Amino acid sequence: MADVSSIAYDALKTAVEHVLGKIREGNKLSTEDILVLYLGTIVGDLKEIRADMARLDSRIDETNKRIDDVVKSLSARIDETNKRIDDLAKRIDAVQTTLLEIQKLLLELVRHFGSAKPASQL
Repeated sequence: MADVSSIAYDALKTAVEHVLGKIREGNKLSTEDILVLYLGTIVGDLKEIRADMARLDSRIDETNKRIDDVVKSLSARIDETNKRIDDLAKRIDAVQTTLLEIQKLLLELVRHFGSAKPASQL
């Protein structure tokens, strides 16, 4: 069974063509004829609006895809930056550990040599 809106559109199109025939012949239009022309105009405008909406939907979909691509790209870059930060933090921790060990060794050396008598006191 055909779609009701399609049947209504075809009927309106036929009615509009009939009214246009009256206009070409120079006949007087009835109120119903004017209403048919007005409805034909509205239907035409609605078709244009639907076409515009379809184009906009398509553009929105394309924009969303581009946004998704940018999000993926930025997420990858952020992940890489976070990995580099984590690696750098590990290196800083290693340097701090090394500095603490050096500090302990220096303290031991100071204690060891500090407790020894200087050569001038011998």
